[in-house]
Amino acid sequence: MTFSEHLSKLRAEKKLTQKGVATEVGISWRAYQNYERGVQEPTLSTLIALADFYQISLDELVCREQK
Repeated sequence: MTFSEHLSKLRAEKKLTQKGVATEVGISWRAYQNYERGVQEPTLSTLIALADFYQISLDELVCREQK
């Protein structure tokens, strides 16, 4: 699963809108939409905010598996 697919899945599981998540995280709706589309990658500070919002680790957020 790609980061953008995972981000979309996390949002759908919580039954939230893109605008709702963007507002909670402090980014624009367009930026969040671009992350879910895979058009743009978030900054580190945005990744941290998203991980905090979804209450998961950064590794889990970006689909990084432990070896």
